Amino acid sequence: MNKLFIGREKEQQQLKEYINSDQSEFIAVYGRRRVGKTFLIQKVIGNEYAFYVAGMNQVSMSTQLKNFMQGIQKKCPKVPVVKTWLDAFMALESYLESLPEGNKVVFIDEMPWMDTPRSNFISGLEHFWNSWASWRDDIKLIVCGSATSWIINNLIRNRGGLHNRVTHKIPLKPFTLKECQMYFEARGFRLSTKQIAECYMVLGGVPFYLSKMNKGESVAQNIDRLVFSEEGELHDEFQSLYNSLYKNAANHIRIVTALATKGKGLTRKEILEKTKLPDNGKISMMLEELESCGFIRSYEPFVKVNSNSPILSSGNRKNADVLYQLVDSFTLFYFQVMSKANAHDANYWSNNQNTHVYSTWSGLSFEMLCLNHFEQIKKALGISGITANVYSWFGKGSQRSAQIDMLIDRADNTINICEMKFWNRPYSMTAQDEDDIERKVSTFIEATKTDKNVIVTMITSKGVERNEYSECVQRELTLDELFC
Repeated sequence: MNKLFIGREKEQQQLKEYINSDQSEFIAVYGRRRVGKTFLIQKVIGNEYAFYVAGMNQVSMSTQLKNFMQGIQKKCPKVPVVKTWLDAFMALESYLESLPEGNKVVFIDEMPWMDTPRSNFISGLEHFWNSWASWRDDIKLIVCGSATSWIINNLIRNRGGLHNRVTHKIPLKPFTLKECQMYFEARGFRLSTKQIAECYMVLGGVPFYLSKMNKGESVAQNIDRLVFSEEGELHDEFQSLYNSLYKNAANHIRIVTALATKGKGLTRKEILEKTKLPDNGKISMMLEELESCGFIRSYEPFVKVNSNSPILSSGNRKNADVLYQLVDSFTLFYFQVMSKANAHDANYWSNNQNTHVYSTWSGLSFEMLCLNHFEQIKKALGISGITANVYSWFGKGSQRSAQIDMLIDRADNTINICEMKFWNRPYSMTAQDEDDIERKVSTFIEATKTDKNVIVTMITSKGVERNEYSECVQRELTLDELFC
């Protein structure tokens, strides 16, 4: 293939192993819109598929069926006229049975769009797999779609005839900083790690977004052209993104809108209070759907964990205590910048590079970048093999309160209290910085009564300048160390 393909080594290897296995496979590839699902599958299988079809957005069942049958007709001119999905899948069976021996790859792209109301699509798929394909050893069914919630609810967590039928799941995530760097270098960009981080903090490592960058423009100019220009390809992406993933996206948007108001996150109860949504199973499902797409994360609040106690593990706390935190870079950029920008300024981002708009956004966005590269931070700290959880913490001591945006609780009786600074040069600590850190550490120890070793850790874009106030910093990491 001539298109540029970067990374995804693990996912490529997985797909190849599944396709070459000695049994039939039902493989679900899922992830947010424009993350590169179809591109990955095409890279691995090329033209070596027995059948390929892509669902069509917002068309009738009859049109979906016609499109499906045309996929067979491309390989086998004589196909019957069908009126149900059961008949369509039986026609696919007949066609596949006519092929020579060997593995037969069936790739159904944008499958969620095929499941139109009252179409019984799932029943047809279920019959195809349970009564025919799963009894063979040569059918490799690969399905994917941007409507991740549909894939999860109808295939992976199906409680009916497709229960536990998906043999492999491949959740595809956005690029890491390292993969972004590889992508830009392959396209001839000459960007510093800080500039790549700025791109990530706006575009979130989504390959399609990155592909629209122009190497002849500055980062700010690119963002202006893509986002703030009325003709920009990402100008209306926020609404399109959520509407493509969820059938009733308005409530999902209400949830992320509420979460955008509180950096450390909200509990389920607080989300209900802010959104006015009813307290039922639907809110739980929507939270799961948002988390499965990587827009939010859930985590349990930090509690007292002493050196003679096991590290806090998932499931030890009540659901009422769980916090939901917005972590998607593009969504954060939308709420912090795009939704407040001057709609008539096509150069808004370039004109605000040295204002509080940029500094406020970059501070929070860099924190989210660090959170999304937790494994890279662990590696840089030399604790990759040590169990650790990451938290945001807010608490009160006897006289003061404090907030810690990133706290790493480790199984080796150590806690890293992290301060993050996105700066154009080595960060010069001030007396105020030193006082703030000392207040946070002392308040945290008093409030949690932990006896673990506490290490103050600075994560900065350019390092920390050594001066009389920097002695309180015990460990430093730079942005470059997250590119691993």
